[in-house]
Formats: sequence, structure tokens, C-alpha cells
Amino acid sequence: MIVKFVGQGPLPCAFPVWPGSEDARDPPQRAATSDQMPATSSTHEPRIAIEPGFVWDRQDAYLFDIDGTLVRSRDRIHIDSFTSSVQRVMGFEVTLAGILLAGSTDTAILREACRQARIPAEEFESRSEAILEAMRATVAERRNEMVVERMPGVEDALRHLARRGALLGVATGNLEVIGWIKIEQAGLREWFRFGGFSDRFPVRSELIGRAAQKARELAGRGASVCVVGDTPRDIDAAHANSLAVIAVATGRFGFDELLEHRPEVCATSLADLLALTREEA
Repeated sequence: MIVKFVGQGPLPCAFPVWPGSEDARDPPQRAATSDQMPATSSTHEPRIAIEPGFVWDRQDAYLFDIDGTLVRSRDRIHIDSFTSSVQRVMGFEVTLAGILLAGSTDTAILREACRQARIPAEEFESRSEAILEAMRATVAERRNEMVVERMPGVEDALRHLARRGALLGVATGNLEVIGWIKIEQAGLREWFRFGGFSDRFPVRSELIGRAAQKARELAGRGASVCVVGDTPRDIDAAHANSLAVIAVATGRFGFDELLEHRPEVCATSLADLLALTREEA
């Protein structure tokens, strides 16, 4: 059964919960990232919520988050690069424990980890770019060790949108080098013409705003731009820029949690959203 919700009335509160689904998981762990995400269940009941009048596959441009939306990393290469790079450049021990990582940015995570370790702000600022460069180099050197899996329905959805003439880009909290490596390792690079990354934008809403600006430079000033992501931060950052958003429950947050933030579309996966569209065609 596909449940399609529309309208601005009260949020639906009685949903079926299937074994192994996002809604049956333990609450998100603060120190967990998409690099450590459990696999979603191979059998579940698709659930879709769409705001009235919004046609998800008729926008001019799309900005896709990477971790939890397009791919899942089965290794710790990216996440471990934070601590190893700080150690290499500054000689300090840092930890990501206690930091809410889902939907954050690499630059913000690094800053918070160093703050928690009581590294003096002025010392961090003077070495921050060297640490970021060490992270980029670490991931690049180990790219062939990375285990990156596509999320359900991703390539079919990208192909579907591209055939409709949409401009496709990424907008992610990853550093640019690291984000493109993940996309390349997943075999998805051919679909994307541009990207927005956190190298210069630690605040997610700012990187989304810059990526949307780039999309309109390419697609036209009046182009409709839609964000695709898997966390409440993706939704909030999109809405902060007056952009529509498609939220997919393929990351750490379940369908109900995402729906509370009022995305224009909420789906259990891109595969389920595309299947619904094909059924209605």
C-alpha cells in the first residue's frame, strides 16, 4: 500500500511500522554519520507524502545531498580523516563523540571537534585550512579502499529527471574533493554538472543558497530549484532559501521525523517515489 498525503491539515500520525524500517530504529546516535548507517530493510511498505500542486519531477534543477541520499559509505575513511588530520597537523587528540553529525558540514564538524578539545580558537583558525587539506589528501589517497553503495532507486531517479531536461547538481556538507570522490566511486559522476560544498560554507543554509545561485546561473534566473536530502537540516536549509525539498527516509531519520518538517515531498526512498510516479502515468 502506498500512502499519499496531501494538504496543509494536521500531520498524519497513524502509520504502519514495518520490521526493520526507519521508524523501528533506535534514535539516531549523535556520533553516528552516514558513513556508519545501517542498511535499510529490503522489504517495506512504501509511504509517500506530496504537497498539493507540487510536481516533484517537473522542477528545472535539483540539488542532491550525498550521504544518506545518494549513497551510503560502508567504511570509515571519511569520518576517521577528521581525527587523523587534526593529529597530523596540530598534534591534538580530538573526538567526534557528542557532535550531531547528520546533516552537518565537514567544516562545522571540524570546528566543533576542536572546540570540544579546548584547542585555542586562534590556533585552530591559523591551521584550519591545513587540516582540511590533510582530510582531502587522506581520503584521496585511500579512495580505492572506499566502499560506497548507491541508495535505492538513485540512478533510475537521476535518469528520469535528466530525460525531462532537469539540471542536476549536488549540495552536500562534504568537502568538494571528498564529495566528488564518493560520487565517482558510486559511478554517478556523469549525471552531475555542478556542486555546492562546505569548503567555504560551514553553515548548510549558506552552501545551499550558493548552490541554488549556481543552478540559476546555468538553468536561467527564474529556474525552479529543488533540494533532495535525508535530514531535517536539509529541509530547513532548503526552506531558509525558499526552495522546495524532497525528503527521503534512507538515512538516519525516519519518514515521520522528516514529515514533521513539512517537506514538499516525503518518501521512504527515491525508488518508492519513482514507482508511484510510474503507476500514476
